[in-house]
Amino acid sequence: MEYNERIQNVTVLGAAGKMGSGILLLMALEMADRKLADKDKNFVLNAVDVTSGALPGLMKYIRTQVLKAAEKKVVVLRKLYAERKDLIDNSEIIDEYINDVMSIIRPGTRMEAAYDSTLVFEAVSENAALKAQLFSQIDKNNALKPWFFTNTSSVPISGLNEKAGIEGRVLGFHFYNPPAVQKLVELITIKENPAGMKEFAMELAKNLKKIIVPSNDIAGFVGNGHFMRDSLYSIEQAEKLTSEMPLHEAIYAINKVSQDFLMRPMGIFQLIDYVGVDVVRFIMNVMDPYMKDENLHSDLLDKYFDLGIKGGQFADGSQKDGILKYEKGRPVAVYSLEKNDYVTFDSFSHKVDTWLGEVPKEVVPWKTIIKMADKDAVAMQAFARLKVMNSRGAELALAHARRSKEIGMQLVNTGVAASPQDVNTVLATGFFHAYGPVNEFVN
Repeated sequence: MEYNERIQNVTVLGAAGKMGSGILLLMALEMADRKLADKDKNFVLNAVDVTSGALPGLMKYIRTQVLKAAEKKVVVLRKLYAERKDLIDNSEIIDEYINDVMSIIRPGTRMEAAYDSTLVFEAVSENAALKAQLFSQIDKNNALKPWFFTNTSSVPISGLNEKAGIEGRVLGFHFYNPPAVQKLVELITIKENPAGMKEFAMELAKNLKKIIVPSNDIAGFVGNGHFMRDSLYSIEQAEKLTSEMPLHEAIYAINKVSQDFLMRPMGIFQLIDYVGVDVVRFIMNVMDPYMKDENLHSDLLDKYFDLGIKGGQFADGSQKDGILKYEKGRPVAVYSLEKNDYVTFDSFSHKVDTWLGEVPKEVVPWKTIIKMADKDAVAMQAFARLKVMNSRGAELALAHARRSKEIGMQLVNTGVAASPQDVNTVLATGFFHAYGPVNEFVN
């Protein structure tokens, strides 16, 4: 089956979720462009979600994003619509393109829509049993033997294949959030994949303008393999600091070190909130049974979860309160388990900042270093300065960076990642780090 044939009838499961909606947008644009180039073919994109009330909002979101995409490529669209003499102004061409894209999408709540698809994207919750059940149900009712692309960030693909009984027709195509913006896709294949499946996935990723990093089929893959362990290390360090300060102050300290001293886009506890305390906890629980020599579990995350503190984002993408409290997207307080309430940074930050010591001028803000052509040279200089400083902040930052490197090399040595460069690409592309964790800066 050729590329265009494979994407003539596509289904996205969990289409109204934050990952599913992004995947739906990308596929709608790709399929519409293919249709304009091959007008004899009919393209159908099924947007399936159990939450019927979310579908109108989904369609509004898609329409808004398609408008933005059309405005950026209006020159290309003028060529594609060159035969349409009735379309004169750019606004008319843009409107026609929006209509063409939206006409491809079929929103609904019924799984039966996938029974005619040759390609199924799955973006439901990280529940292996649910995923396998959906794959099996579709496969038993679909004579076309569809290919399944799961967006799982942690569940082994071979296990899904075995549970669903789908003869190897599943692979991991893990987008990063938000899919329409993030350039990274982790590709997880298994030996049972049929001929041409990996090649098709690579071609699709290229057409979607994504960077592919392969991962072996080991729970958590490269991205969460690093992030979950980095999170656990940070939580452990915060808990150790409780011998010197209250836990909420320790969380603030580690969050500041991981952001300001390590020149990352956000601190580690802010990142946990961004992903979702509940999601991070769930992914750790998924991974833990597969890691015989490790304990991927956090009692602290359990405590927050039991209190209903989950983080994550609202429908408009704004940050929900989690371990940290947010105002206009910026953290301003930490939830204290002792006080059962948030404690504002203003009430203790000066004391903790003094305890950590100042961030040296060689350690530049992430917004500055990320724009530099010589990021590695700047990072090398920053870490050289941290090594000669006698401060708790520098000490914690160096220890964190060394642990981050250890985790990266663990992923390589255990066969999850093919190379240190792949680990660095995932952290730089998927997590927007200014430098890769596997480096010579912290030796």
